[in-house]
Amino acid sequence: MEVRAFFEPRTSTLTYVVWDPETRDAVVIDPVLDYDPAAVKIETVSAEQVLSFVEEQGLKVHYLIETHVHADHLTGALALKEKLGARTVIGEHITEVQSTFAPMFGWNGTFRADGSQWDVLARDGQPLQAGSLTLIPIHTPGHTPACVTWRVGDALFTGDTLFMPDFGTGRCDFPGGSAEALYDSITRLYALPDDTRVFVGHDYQPGGRELVYETTIGACKAQNKQLRGDTARDEFVTWRKERDATLKPPALLFQSLQVNAKGGELPEPDKNGVRYMRLPMNQL
Repeated sequence: MEVRAFFEPRTSTLTYVVWDPETRDAVVIDPVLDYDPAAVKIETVSAEQVLSFVEEQGLKVHYLIETHVHADHLTGALALKEKLGARTVIGEHITEVQSTFAPMFGWNGTFRADGSQWDVLARDGQPLQAGSLTLIPIHTPGHTPACVTWRVGDALFTGDTLFMPDFGTGRCDFPGGSAEALYDSITRLYALPDDTRVFVGHDYQPGGRELVYETTIGACKAQNKQLRGDTARDEFVTWRKERDATLKPPALLFQSLQVNAKGGELPEPDKNGVRYMRLPMNQL
């Protein structure tokens, strides 16, 4: 199994192309749609980089996979789906996230909070076959109720659940988040073999260091600055809650959620043909 990472620096997001070098079967994990909040402008630069790589390598992409509904960047899944003909995937608990945010954005009438905006809703432990690749979804709630860590061979793709050891773990202060659940989820990952590779969803390059996005379960258990293998549950939960209380919301929180909770669908054009983002006031 091969892995190619693409880094989007504006939101520090990693997109991964994972493939079998013999059969060329592949999946894309956490694709990005570029968004400039100042200009309120959408671009597909990141998606096109992934597309070019897929075409150069002659890969057959079966699935476009989300680790969760992202609150800091827009998903590029639909932009790639149109080009690749791949199916979109997210964890089945997406319905909890949709039900939480639908009232906030005033979604009613025809909106369906049933996950039907994706082609596949993954269930914990139920393998997903992408040609010769076997993907195992591991439900890892905490950052959001619907977070999924994907296991492919000897590798994990953890999204915002677990970061590089010098950064720590995902925040838990979004609606539906839970520090207790995050501790339990990461403890579940820590039960895997120490040499299991870990590919993180973001790298914020603490201290200005170079980009790093791959570690191991063993390194996380020994070195993660927020949650080591021997960290007590109460200790982590208390620290995580106190830390989260000091954090500001992500800059693209509302822009991301109103697109990502609909599977990447942009807002419908108004009568004048222009699309508008909605920014609900006093909701956090």
